[in-house]
Amino acid sequence: MAQRIDLVADLGESFGPWTMGDDAALLEVLTSANVACGFHGGDPRVMDRTVAECVRRGVAIGAHPSFPDLVGFGRRAMDLTPHEVRTDVVYQLGALAAFAAYHGTRVAHLAPHGRLGNLVAVRPDYAEAVVDAVTRVDPEIIVLAQDGALADAARAAGLPVAIVGIADRAYEDDGTLVPRSEEGAVIHDVDEIARRTVRMVRDGVIDSRHGREIPVAADTVLLHGDSPEAVETSRRIRAELEGAGVEIAPLDPERLRA
Repeated sequence: MAQRIDLVADLGESFGPWTMGDDAALLEVLTSANVACGFHGGDPRVMDRTVAECVRRGVAIGAHPSFPDLVGFGRRAMDLTPHEVRTDVVYQLGALAAFAAYHGTRVAHLAPHGRLGNLVAVRPDYAEAVVDAVTRVDPEIIVLAQDGALADAARAAGLPVAIVGIADRAYEDDGTLVPRSEEGAVIHDVDEIARRTVRMVRDGVIDSRHGREIPVAADTVLLHGDSPEAVETSRRIRAELEGAGVEIAPLDPERLRA
């Protein structure tokens, strides 16, 4: 399977004086960053600082749009219409694109966050809303998604698509993620996460929570940065992948087009 992989994490999720994660340490490991756009985390100062640091370190910038849910960190379901999803994504993508332009770069990819990210995999109307937003704003943007409705809709629209593998989350037998509200949804053992990541990248499979092998043809691996062990885990994952002969490199849109 893949001998080349992108490493991405969610960054810029602090808000005002409240701090989320160690972005500076994670940027030593990453090739791409999902940058919060203000709806679940991030504010203009945080976005500016995060984009500037990504540019300085040569890390590709991606928009990480969310439901408008600061209190719930974007992880609660909201009864939005597809029109609201589309306009919320355009709003957030536009904000990050402005900061990227200010710092002499562009938005390379888009990855929906939290509950929106879960729902676009199974709701074609939400998936089409996100795809419409990306297509009309910048059709060169890579769409990061799990296998499902968003990936299918993006490919059908001719957008480059990168499949995301998430080694520290438990998978259901159907390939969807176990909800965070359920016990065991998040894996914390560093050895287990590293083992699952290498197997996913090299062999294209990951075990579900019931022991079933789930195919995951990952183009990028998501490293979560919102836990105490995040930096240690991310460094370990990169070291294990490189030790297994995997090249760590940013996403190439031409390789990802349908």
